[in-house]
Amino acid sequence: QVQLVESGGGLVQAGGSLRLSCAASGSFVSINAMGWYRQAPGKQRELVASITSGGSTNYADSLKDRFTISRDNAKKTVYLQMNSLKPEDTAVYYCNADGYYSGIDYFDSWGQGTQVTVSS
Repeated sequence: QVQLVESGGGLVQAGGSLRLSCAASGSFVSINAMGWYRQAPGKQRELVASITSGGSTNYADSLKDRFTISRDNAKKTVYLQMNSLKPEDTAVYYCNADGYYSGIDYFDSWGQGTQVTVSS
């Protein structure tokens, strides 16, 4: 089983910054991609950014200028630096990771989510 624990959410004023962290733990042999998704009230969950084990990144087009994803493979942790936050960034942010428990047993896991609220 893989556990993903997010931290770093909170309340911030528009224009401010937050850094989210997500640490993976449990019994697994490898993690492939790690990423962040978000879900605002009444909206579908959407990709924010993802990063492969080799460091290749993918961003939502509307966020790439303000958000930066990074990863520490040794710590099994992914980060999301969010700058110039806007009220429309308010959402629950979820961490996601996929990989293998063993050679062939695949996992795709989600964290419990962390609330980000941006006040105007």
